[in-house]
Amino acid sequence: MNITNFANLLQSARQQPDPQRLLFVFTQPELPPEHSAAEARQFQAGKGGVLTPRMCVDKTADELRDFSGLLEESNRTGQDWTIVFVAGLGGHGGVMPSSDDAQEPLKRMIASIQNGMVESYLAFDRSGNLVRFS
Repeated sequence: MNITNFANLLQSARQQPDPQRLLFVFTQPELPPEHSAAEARQFQAGKGGVLTPRMCVDKTADELRDFSGLLEESNRTGQDWTIVFVAGLGGHGGVMPSSDDAQEPLKRMIASIQNGMVESYLAFDRSGNLVRFS
């Protein structure tokens, strides 16, 4: 399935032969500590910076009805974010991975995002629009 929006993501996760746990890392753009004046100007213009993970959570596809539910839940944390990255963690033999099973993959996901390696994840903005990085 070609995933073009959050509803497609949930549908695809629900259609997998083994149950899926979805991993979410919420990020906010920031200037790196050792930034130049040019980088600061670009950042102020809405370009550049680094995406810093602010929080993460794992959910089953059945725990989410739509993007607005995820947004509401994230708003209750009080953490600001701009882009959320998503990955799936598949179960085995019909058994759903637990939240404990998701902890190491979430740590690896955070490390990948911190290192700018985001190509293997889906990303959505706060409006639920799919974001593509080039």
